[in-house]
Amino acid sequence: MYPDDAARKRGRPDAANGNDNVPSLKRSKEMESNQSGLGSELKPCSKFFSCFQHHFGHVLTSEEVDKLTKDKLKFKWEMHVKEMTMSKLVGTGQDLSMELNGDPFCGVNQKLYNHWQNLDCSSNSEDSCSSKRRLFFSLCNTYRDIMHCDKRPFYLKGKEDDSSIMDAYIMHALNHIYRIRENVLKNDAKLDKDENSKREDIHCGEFYLDQGFTRPKVMLLLPLASIAFRVVKRLVQLSSLSHKGNVAHMDRFSEEFGAGDVLGDDKNTDGNLESQKRAKPVDFQTLFGGNHNDHFMMGIKLTKRSIKLYSNFYSSDIIVASPLGLVTKIGETEFEKEKNIDYLSSIEVLIIDHADVITMQNWSHVNTVIEHLNHLPSTQHGTDVMRIKPWYLEGHARFYRQTIILGYLVTPEMNALFNRLCVNYEGKLKLISKHKGVLHKVLLQVRQAYERFEASSIIDTDDARLEYFSKKVFPKMKDSLEGGTLVFISSYFEFVRIRNFLKSQNASFCLLGEYTKQSDVSRSRLWFFEGKRKIMLYTERAHFYHRYKIRGIKNLIIYSLPERKEFYPEIVNMLEGSKNMSCSVLFSRFDLYRLERIVGTAAAKKMSSSDKTTFVFC
Repeated sequence: MYPDDAARKRGRPDAANGNDNVPSLKRSKEMESNQSGLGSELKPCSKFFSCFQHHFGHVLTSEEVDKLTKDKLKFKWEMHVKEMTMSKLVGTGQDLSMELNGDPFCGVNQKLYNHWQNLDCSSNSEDSCSSKRRLFFSLCNTYRDIMHCDKRPFYLKGKEDDSSIMDAYIMHALNHIYRIRENVLKNDAKLDKDENSKREDIHCGEFYLDQGFTRPKVMLLLPLASIAFRVVKRLVQLSSLSHKGNVAHMDRFSEEFGAGDVLGDDKNTDGNLESQKRAKPVDFQTLFGGNHNDHFMMGIKLTKRSIKLYSNFYSSDIIVASPLGLVTKIGETEFEKEKNIDYLSSIEVLIIDHADVITMQNWSHVNTVIEHLNHLPSTQHGTDVMRIKPWYLEGHARFYRQTIILGYLVTPEMNALFNRLCVNYEGKLKLISKHKGVLHKVLLQVRQAYERFEASSIIDTDDARLEYFSKKVFPKMKDSLEGGTLVFISSYFEFVRIRNFLKSQNASFCLLGEYTKQSDVSRSRLWFFEGKRKIMLYTERAHFYHRYKIRGIKNLIIYSLPERKEFYPEIVNMLEGSKNMSCSVLFSRFDLYRLERIVGTAAAKKMSSSDKTTFVFC
């Protein structure tokens, strides 16, 4: 597929011509110091100066590709970071402890760097906030895959952590786009000069390898339009082109992404909606108080003098989308052959923020999106084939893509995606955190009995959980005459299995799940409160999207622990008012992630490995 094998062996113009595509990671000091056309635009620093060049200039050998395809990389080193007292970084590849000691902003476009410095001075940002931003930017600047799923989201108290990390990945994305554009424009100018000079030995048989199949290079995957609104507004501020006259379609963007309210129109005369809104927890109001649309997709084009929102995807630099919005576009190509998603072929930086919120939507959409990235395009889209980087042509783009997964918590599904679909040749970084637990937030003097059931493997966990429930837990519920038993269930799959089981036992129960109609929700809550139904099934997703306050609970059974730790005390505290309240929690050793967030890391490890199977907290 490559036009000239001889040219390929020579690689590309030498470093003195300013091209970043140098194949070897081992560069001489002379080459690094001779980057004319780049050095004048960048803050000089030998350590970080070559991060961009090193990553995208290296051409993988067949042996390296085979290793990446077949071998599962193991995290072989760890590093403690002073900004993260309860966490540590683990990674594959070369240890980063020495690399992170320098100035993280070395190698950054000078105009961007100056703008960020001015913003820092004008905002009077706290030292801790700036420190976290610098740390995370330096991690992004390594171009390794990153999973950081212990950041405090903006809708909880202490949002500085979330803002710092958001700033860092936006800065990294902007710098990546600016570096690409500088390179392309510089090479365009050289080609024009060569053509105007009518040189017969035009670039001496070499090629300016500086492009992908299509223009979009960065993708931001976000769960809600309100979060996209927050991120894009900050992106505009950090781009140094934040003046309204330099941003096209900002009014349209504010109208479409900034509007909306989770509880609808508050102009209702009886004031019921307003009182409902006040009854919800503060974090719920903050997260869902804006536009909670989860179906959107938008292109952003950055030029030297302006930012264009809603640009055509093929002329965009950045694509901002929800998983559902992208999956819909992917689905359209299956039924309409004239449509394609080739604009996903050249994504080099993928950032998934608020991954924990996406898990409350449909995590399988994220898998689908990533599986459709970096494929060979179906048609040519105006790109000069002679300038496409060799690893694009060889179908190796996925090994160069940097994937950054950010969230409030980690789930097995996130881990599986990170291990299976993130195959960056540079390596991976992952944050491992210890947890204190949230048992102290349970305000009632309630006996919380944790019962461990045995499962031979993670695949058998669901069956083992249902069997334990049916044989050990349900008989006690069935014999109870008082009713008032709430069964809290984490996933919809488990919800369906328990529903079917209770039907087979002719049990008296009602449902409150994420797909339950509003009229049925009201009826179920009333029946349960009045004792007309003894059992209520309640899912985590229903609680996430509605935060219902269930009345009439006397006995609580947590069939599967919630992913979100703050839900545990909220649910247990609903027992308030019950005379003989009790709480039973089912868990297995495969629930360690959820368990440690609730009882604490040390206690969770003991509970998972102890000879005892019952543990009581009061």
